[in-house]
Amino acid sequence: MILLASILAGGLAGFFYARWQKHSWSIPPFRYLWLIFIAFLPQFFAFYLPATRIWYSDSLAALSLVSSQILILIFCWLNRRLAGIWILAFGTALNLLVIVANDGFMPISPGTAGHLVAQDTLQTIQEGGRFGYGKDILLLPENTSLVWLSDRFLLPGWCPYQVAFSGGDILIAAGMFWLMLTQGQPLKAK
Repeated sequence: MILLASILAGGLAGFFYARWQKHSWSIPPFRYLWLIFIAFLPQFFAFYLPATRIWYSDSLAALSLVSSQILILIFCWLNRRLAGIWILAFGTALNLLVIVANDGFMPISPGTAGHLVAQDTLQTIQEGGRFGYGKDILLLPENTSLVWLSDRFLLPGWCPYQVAFSGGDILIAAGMFWLMLTQGQPLKAK
């Protein structure tokens, strides 16, 4: 959700900034865009598609998340000349680091998770257990490797949609915003 918001905000800001500068705006000239779709497929089947996610074992779901992050890093390397891609890649690398350090899942503390679900639901999840069918596992901060990279931030309480996110996610969103913002080109003379 945060990534989608940064794409939309960066695209809109880039479009209006380009117009103000009397430039045209276009979608970034990504190379190997198909790699992003390939990278998203394991996550889609393991976490988002209800018909398939129930069939994924924890180890297969973890492998799906790790492989997805690696493919995104490869995509970033192949598009390294685009503005903002290094910020996006650094955020992805931080997420991959904390995911690998915590058995292939993104850790979330009970304190953070308590803002997302009811307490009675939270009490049914054992420490180290998956938080629903998602990419997060519930871990106490003292049992979390690289806790400062975990899903520990929340959107402001007034936001209707609540989600936890990591510092890596913030960098991914900032990189995508910058990438979308900087796509203005001088208008060609007619």
